[in-house]
Amino acid sequence: MVHLLGFDLDGLVAYCEGLGEKRYRAVQLYRWIHQKGASDFGEMSDLAKSLRSKLAEHAQVCALPVLSEKVAADGTIKWLFDVGGGNAVETVYIPEADRGTLCISSQAGCAVGCRFCSTGHQGFSRNLESFEIVAQLWFAEHRLRERLHLPDGQRAIDNVVMMGMGEPLQNYAALVPALRTMLDDHAYGLSRRRVTVSTSGVVPMIDRLREDCPVALAVSLHAPNDVLRDDLVPLNRKYPIGVLMQACANYLSAAPRDFITFEYCMLDGVNDTPAHAQELARLVAGRGPLSDVRVSCKFNLIPFNPFPASGLHRSAPDRVQAFAGILQAAGIVTTVRRTRGDDIDAACGQLAGEVQDRTDAPRRMARTPIPIQPVAQENAR
Repeated sequence: MVHLLGFDLDGLVAYCEGLGEKRYRAVQLYRWIHQKGASDFGEMSDLAKSLRSKLAEHAQVCALPVLSEKVAADGTIKWLFDVGGGNAVETVYIPEADRGTLCISSQAGCAVGCRFCSTGHQGFSRNLESFEIVAQLWFAEHRLRERLHLPDGQRAIDNVVMMGMGEPLQNYAALVPALRTMLDDHAYGLSRRRVTVSTSGVVPMIDRLREDCPVALAVSLHAPNDVLRDDLVPLNRKYPIGVLMQACANYLSAAPRDFITFEYCMLDGVNDTPAHAQELARLVAGRGPLSDVRVSCKFNLIPFNPFPASGLHRSAPDRVQAFAGILQAAGIVTTVRRTRGDDIDAACGQLAGEVQDRTDAPRRMARTPIPIQPVAQENAR
């Protein structure tokens, strides 16, 4: 059975043409699936009976099995979805006064192995397919519409962040059709500014995303120099900071926003000193030793959400505020992320799900504590 949630509109048109149907039938079907949340082809009253019969025989629209649903004190909701083979992924809905944000997973686990992320400590099993990515949005959108008693045409989710389990750009082939469905006016109609892909810095795929489907970009930076970032974000050994800064500057030519968001997890005694903040300011201004490229950006400082295997600790609030003040004094827009859903382990860096690891993550990530690295003291040029 073909999973229709996995097709963007062009893919669904091609599939329907293979059934002998015209493009407008695919558009009708696409609207039924995504705008109305229909899964029963018999309900799709404006489709020809012959097409409905073909679809019932060869295709399906179905949610991922829900293993659990948890609701935090602040209204955050976390769902655990079964994706088969002993794997399960987590999806988080974050309600705010002016928007509803859905944090979506792209992989069962993650192979990048960032020191501060519980998903990485679980290891990696497989990429999700496009239908499994879209199914998280499809389920959450229509479940929330019912729960919130929203009128027809009003969305429950108007902001999507690919910041759940996994590195989205290491699952590029499945990611792009899913993004196109999120953006399509016949489906969810989300603005490119309201769909964000977060990456730890897969440089070639940043370049491809700029050409194929430019949406808002968030980069997990977490360190101002290669020595420290090599340890915190192992992908840096392949794509060091100078190369990453150039890719970010190039991306801005097609980006829906005029800045890149740099995510920075505040780790006590590791990356949170005033000298680190000063080095960051020089880096993005193109005045540091690693890059002469200026990157228009904003920083999102993330309080670390501790878990035992990390061996790391959260920076004190006054230290975070001092760090933010240095960046702001350098003219950089800087915010401190408010922790949401931490009482149900739904906050940033806490998503773990269930992963049948194929990468020997416990051995790979069993390292000595991170030493405090010396910070370049070069004067701004």
